[in-house]
Amino acid sequence: MTHRSQRWPVEFPIPRFTYNTELVLASGNEGFEKDGILLSPTAILPDVLEKLAETIFQNLADLNECTGQNSQIKTRGMLSVRNFHHICRRGVSSVWRGISGHAGQRLDIGGIYPPIATPFTQEGDIDYQSLDENLQKYDGIPFRGLVVQGSNGEYPYLTAEERVETVRRVRLALPKAKLVMAGSGCESTRATIQMSEHMATAGADCVLVVTPCFYHGRMSSRALIHHYIQVADSSPVPVILYNVPANTFVDLPVDAVIHLSQHPNIVGIKDSGGDITRIGLIVHKTKSQDFQVLAGSAGFLMAAYSVGAAGGVCALANVLGQQVCELAHLCTSGEWDKAKDLQYRLIEPNTAVTRKFGVPGLKQAMEWFGYHGGKCRCPLQTLSQADLEELRADFSSNGWL
Repeated sequence: MTHRSQRWPVEFPIPRFTYNTELVLASGNEGFEKDGILLSPTAILPDVLEKLAETIFQNLADLNECTGQNSQIKTRGMLSVRNFHHICRRGVSSVWRGISGHAGQRLDIGGIYPPIATPFTQEGDIDYQSLDENLQKYDGIPFRGLVVQGSNGEYPYLTAEERVETVRRVRLALPKAKLVMAGSGCESTRATIQMSEHMATAGADCVLVVTPCFYHGRMSSRALIHHYIQVADSSPVPVILYNVPANTFVDLPVDAVIHLSQHPNIVGIKDSGGDITRIGLIVHKTKSQDFQVLAGSAGFLMAAYSVGAAGGVCALANVLGQQVCELAHLCTSGEWDKAKDLQYRLIEPNTAVTRKFGVPGLKQAMEWFGYHGGKCRCPLQTLSQADLEELRADFSSNGWL
C-alpha cells in the first residue's frame, strides 16, 4: 500500500515576510513601525494577507499540475488575489476599528492645523524641495498636525498621483507625534473610497472628506449621509467631515452631521462656514459621541472655542502659525481677555488670505514671512499691484509687518 505522503509530493512552504516590523506603543494606540514610520495594522495586515494568498494560490496551482485532473483540490472558481486583497483590507479595517472602538481609542484630533500650500517650480511641477523646507520651519511650531491636500493645497488642480505623493512625502518628513490629515474628497463615492485608501497607504493618520458638490442641487441629507457612511465603512483610517459652503455651495446639514457622528469611524468635522450657532449646536448634539469640531478659519477661532470646538484648521497658520497656536492656548487656558486682544489682530489678515484674496494671497503672504509660497497653478493668477498693497496693509496695520 502506498503511503499517503508519497501521493502528495508538493510542499507548502510558509511565506516569509520582509516587513521587519516591531509592535510599538505611541499615544496610547498600537501600531507597527516600518522604516521609522508608525503604521496602523490596517496599513500592514492586508499586504501580509495578500502575500499569504499569493503563496496559497501558487501552491494550489502546483498541486493541480502534479496531481492532474483527478485531484480533488481545484483553484477554479476561487477568489482572485486582487479580490482577496480588497476583502482583507476592508475586513481588517473593520475588525481593527471595532477593537479600537471597544478599547476607547478613538483618534483625538484636537489642536491647530495649517492646511499647507503646495509650492510649484517655474515649470509648474510640485516643488518638493521647497515643500520640505516649509515643513522644517513648521516643525518648530506646536501644531497638532498638518492638513495636506486641503483647499489651500490646490488639490482640484493636482493629479491623483500628485495628491498621494505629496501626502507620502509629508508623512516621511513629519515627526510621528504630529498627525497627517489628508484631503481625500472626490466627486463620486467610489473615487473617494479609492483615494482614502491610497492616502492611508501613503501614511495619512486620517482623511478629510469634502462634500461632493458638482451636482449640489441633489446633495440632500440622504445623499450625503449615504456617501459618508460608504466612505467611512471602507476607509482604513478615521474620517473627518469637511464643510466649506463658500467653495462647494453645499452646506452639510446639521441633522446629517449628528447622524454621521454616530459612525465609529467618523471622528469629527472641519466646519468653515463661520456660523457659531451652528458649531455650538453640533458640539451640543454630538457630545455623547466623542465627536470633535474643528473651526475652519482663524477669523472665528476664539468664538468656536467658546462653544466647545476642539481646535482649528486655519489658513492663516501657514503664515502666523505661532500666533494662531497661542490664541488656541489662551482659549483652552481660559485667558479670554488676552485671547480677545489677539483674535482682533488676526481677523483682517485672516480675511485677506481667505475670502478676499484666497490662495494667491496666502502664498504671497508666506513669501513675506520666510516660507515658500510662489505661484499658483492656472487658472489661479498672481495678485495685481493694487491687491498686493491692500494685502500688505491688512498685515501691517495689525502689527505683523
